[in-house]
Amino acid sequence: MNILIVDGNEKEASDRYIEIGMDTQYEVYSKVINSLSNNKFNITIVHPAFKNQYLPNGVSLDDFDGIVWTGSLLNIYDMSPSIVSQIELAKTLFKMKNKIFGSCWGLHVLVTAAGGKIRKNPNGLEAVIAKKININEAGNAHNLYKGKKKIFDAFCWHYDDTEYLPQDAVILSSNHMSAVQSLYFNKNNSNIWAVQYHPEFDPIWIGGLMKQREAILLNHKAYESKSAFDEEKDFFLNFEDPKYKNKIKEFDDLVNVKSHTLELANWIEELKN
Repeated sequence: MNILIVDGNEKEASDRYIEIGMDTQYEVYSKVINSLSNNKFNITIVHPAFKNQYLPNGVSLDDFDGIVWTGSLLNIYDMSPSIVSQIELAKTLFKMKNKIFGSCWGLHVLVTAAGGKIRKNPNGLEAVIAKKININEAGNAHNLYKGKKKIFDAFCWHYDDTEYLPQDAVILSSNHMSAVQSLYFNKNNSNIWAVQYHPEFDPIWIGGLMKQREAILLNHKAYESKSAFDEEKDFFLNFEDPKYKNKIKEFDDLVNVKSHTLELANWIEELKN
């Protein structure tokens, strides 16, 4: 099976991850999909945010069984050329028979392309952990959450959320920061699952992100103190250290690979049907 990963970032954003020794967001996605599928998928990565001719020679958008859209540092309402090109790509993909999964920025692009609206979240920045996401009745019945706890935590980083849904879109989960933590809808021939959080991130990568964005987190008072920030960052970077065994249960939704990647695993199962 062929999977297309759409990188949502401009080149400069990805370069920042590389400079400090982190995987880019598209590399994170590629690794987790390979892990969940036992390397059974052929993965192609494209960069429409900074390449006009982003498809490799001889490759067509018709060649893919599934599409994944990564996170990004962009804000959809800025409508820069790198954003508009992604929205137009999504509209093109909707015309084909696709199964599409988007996380965070991916949700923003897909919702916008389908006629919904994304805004700056009036509740502010939701960062590092999206807490107590509650799966609703529709979510309990949807395959996105097959086997998932009804209330869970997830890795996240976003300033924006959904203001208006696309036509016929259904909300699957919410929390105190956002009424739309996940949704699904059909558009033309495509089926879309999207989440506001990041099931692709792992504890070590999120710990690296915390190091990179420490000033932002502290300025936004995402942590009550510098010591609280350091404690959580150090835990994520070293969670397998025996000294943290008493904290594993508290963060089980995040450090248990099967738990925090379950939505992606369920989407991969959906591809086979």
